[in-house]
Amino acid sequence: MTIFTHVCVGANDLEKSREFYDAALAPLGINNLGAFGENGYLYGVDAPEFLILKPGNGEPACHANGGTIGFAAKTRDMVHAFHAGGMGAGGTCEGEPGPRTFTPTSYAAYLRDPDGNKITSYCFADE
Repeated sequence: MTIFTHVCVGANDLEKSREFYDAALAPLGINNLGAFGENGYLYGVDAPEFLILKPGNGEPACHANGGTIGFAAKTRDMVHAFHAGGMGAGGTCEGEPGPRTFTPTSYAAYLRDPDGNKITSYCFADE
């Protein structure tokens, strides 16, 4: 069991964001599970856990300063595929795939989505 029921990020252009998340998350085995009405998309493996949404208050979506959402990767190759997929779908690089220093096996890549939300994929497996 996880500690979250779901995580949401705001999107100003749902189709652009959908293309980005489809490309970045598919290599991790996270699927687009379909539309969330007219205002968003649902992502997950078996059930929705991550959502991209137009803000409910009608204001423009903006990213959290200091906020990062991390997605698990089983292999380092998956981290590379996450990064390549996101970059190819309009994302910007916030950290190339590679080792991270806080644990001996941590390996990650960071991206910004089209609305500036910071996401990462981490693998903790040995090479």
